[in-house]
Amino acid sequence: MERRAIQASDGLLIVDVQRDFLPGGALAVPGGDGVVAPLNAWIARFRAAQAQPRVYASRDWHPPNSRHFRPAGPWPPHCVQGTPGAAFAANLAQPPAAIVISKGTRADEDGYSAFDGRDAAGTPLAERLRQDGIARLWIGGLATDYCVRASALAARQHGWPVMLLGDAIRAVEAQAGDGERALAELRRAGVQVVTE
Repeated sequence: MERRAIQASDGLLIVDVQRDFLPGGALAVPGGDGVVAPLNAWIARFRAAQAQPRVYASRDWHPPNSRHFRPAGPWPPHCVQGTPGAAFAANLAQPPAAIVISKGTRADEDGYSAFDGRDAAGTPLAERLRQDGIARLWIGGLATDYCVRASALAARQHGWPVMLLGDAIRAVEAQAGDGERALAELRRAGVQVVTE
């Protein structure tokens, strides 16, 4: 694994660290709470490296009738708009100025990638990152083999170099090896995996 210094034009994207994806949640990722401490450490690094830390936090924000849910979709109901399960992890040290990106907000969309989401003003994530002058994106969160994977691949497709926080991701592992397969795919796409 490699490590790179944080630059002034870097952005940190925290993917879906929400209560429903943590132990006891409606769609718990095994060991999902293990991303919080390393993410807090990365947030602290961004605060130390930048006068105004550029932190973006994506969230699933599904309507109750989302096609994403069983029996129509692949998953049980989770992260339903306005419910406690949709809230960010209580112990995540997300800066007050973090930009919240909501995805999966319509009944007819899944919203795996943070790049499918929008900020509170309705600006798509890619456009918001360009407006903010982000030249490189650091990504961590949940889950490696789904929303982290989709978000990192989309970032690469949009042209951003991506640093994946290897100590701050966890996989669903719907099938054994899904997490490692996702990491291999991301590396092939040019994503660099970094760790402390």
